[in-house]
Amino acid sequence: MTPLGSDRRRIVLVTGLSGSGKASVLRLLEDQGFEALDNSPLPAVEAAALEPHPRPLAAAIDTRTRSFTPEALLKLVARLRLRPELEVTLLFVTAEDASLLRRYSESRRRHPLGGRVAEGIAAETALLAPLRDASDLVLDTTELALPDLRRLVAGRFRPATAPGLAVTVMSFAYPRGLPREADLVLDLRFLRNPHYDPALRALTGGDPAVAVFVQADQAWGPFWQGMTGLLDLLLPRYAAEGKSYLTIAFGCTGGQHRSVLAAERLSAHLASQGWMVECLHRESVSWPPPPAAAPKEGILDTSVHAT
Repeated sequence: MTPLGSDRRRIVLVTGLSGSGKASVLRLLEDQGFEALDNSPLPAVEAAALEPHPRPLAAAIDTRTRSFTPEALLKLVARLRLRPELEVTLLFVTAEDASLLRRYSESRRRHPLGGRVAEGIAAETALLAPLRDASDLVLDTTELALPDLRRLVAGRFRPATAPGLAVTVMSFAYPRGLPREADLVLDLRFLRNPHYDPALRALTGGDPAVAVFVQADQAWGPFWQGMTGLLDLLLPRYAAEGKSYLTIAFGCTGGQHRSVLAAERLSAHLASQGWMVECLHRESVSWPPPPAAAPKEGILDTSVHAT
């Protein structure tokens, strides 16, 4: 996927499940410089895409759209891809059923397909299956907080003037599942676990005592040398191929010790080589962790837009 600003005009067609956050994605694309169309008829979207215009175009097309069918949207994508001056991306936004049900409950909105919300979700999932299968990018927002969604959209659709390959290094806990946005995942559960040392249990991988404990494991040195050697080879090749974003995730049991240490150390290593790096700790919510009473930021802005 090439950055914005190439010779071809970028067209992003956003579709997916109602309540998954398409409206949030469209607003974030607009922040990236896109002209944004929401729920416009397919002929209007096609006309706007074919206009000689310097700005890229993002259009949300879904079951709310007049005369919408998956087949009609796929035919539009095929026609636009015949135009050599256009670069067309079909982006499918989705979320797990439980998350969609919760968002509808919070927003108190009806499902566009009518009836019970659960039935509408099931019917829409089946209806849009051909679009998901044909999409260039599937974005699952189930566990994405709005800042993380903003980072992903900016990484994938950033302007060509943005510098180089954007690298995100993150830590996570395996019991809470793999991070859906990760490109490379490394399992650190082979290292000694500081959790079983009472003096270290309440600390994190950012504490020097935890770093000493983990790095004293005889496997740490070979792992670190092999891992950084591999990434030092891969990152320049990814950048040369035009990749604009890369997410590297380290996982351990609790997401507090080994994975945090590795994420912090790799971020510093890559930054010292000139890469643009952001370090995130999923289980800590933020770095350093917020006070216990601080409310967790919402997943997406779905209180008004259930799209």
